[in-house]
Amino acid sequence: MTETAPAGREAAGAVGALAVEVNGVSRIFTGKKGATVTALDDVSLTVAPGEFVSLIGPSGCGKSTLMRLIADLDSPSSGDIRVFGTSARQARINQKYGIAFQQAGLLPWRTVAGNIELPLELHGAGKSARQARVRELIELVSLTDFAGHYPDELSGGMQQRVAIARALAESPSLLLMDEPFGALDEMTRERMQNELVRICGETSAAVVFVTHSIPEAVFLSDRVVVMSPRPGRIRDVLNVRLGETGARGENLREEESFFQAVSAVRELLHGDAPVGVRGVETR
Repeated sequence: MTETAPAGREAAGAVGALAVEVNGVSRIFTGKKGATVTALDDVSLTVAPGEFVSLIGPSGCGKSTLMRLIADLDSPSSGDIRVFGTSARQARINQKYGIAFQQAGLLPWRTVAGNIELPLELHGAGKSARQARVRELIELVSLTDFAGHYPDELSGGMQQRVAIARALAESPSLLLMDEPFGALDEMTRERMQNELVRICGETSAAVVFVTHSIPEAVFLSDRVVVMSPRPGRIRDVLNVRLGETGARGENLREEESFFQAVSAVRELLHGDAPVGVRGVETR
């Protein structure tokens, strides 16, 4: 299924290369006895600069596999992936993206500041530049009073904020996020969603976000990409018109338009809507 950038984002895409361009990508895994499993089958997807796109679908549909391919943590069996006009490999070398997973993955012997500083340190940034960037990021994720704390002194939500700050350390134009709030309780999860909306509004980074939660996908996204059971294909794409990224308030979850969009995604996931339905607008 060929998928294109959404209306209203053409201007952003015209300024430069697309943030992500996936063209006819398949990923086939071969087991020890020669049996093959097709995780992804002929997937095409574009993400415009500054756009927030969520991937949602049943377990095993290839969401995380697609994320890993974009991040150059794996290679496609066929097809091509471009990140800001370069190969996924070159984008990784050029530090064009930051990545965050379900587990924060913080180093327990480093403080909040030390964990955020790590990628800058690894890539040779000067000490004064590192310290200035860390101060900026700690303020961005509202952890100024916890700069000297260690991971085991933080709540799960605070640890995830540190992980997001670390992913933003080198000012990437793209964030890749694989269920970063999946292990959090519902109240903390909603607070983190609000925080991510604010951060994305301030940084203008494009985001590819893997989730199992329909309300989370709708609240965060410009578009929700619905994937089919294995072999993973893009079943459909829903344009979510619930306000600009960074301007969505907590009250959005109580609005009728939000519930309409949640219902639309649920219908697409369950196969209750015909394939090809797109651009459902909820205002």
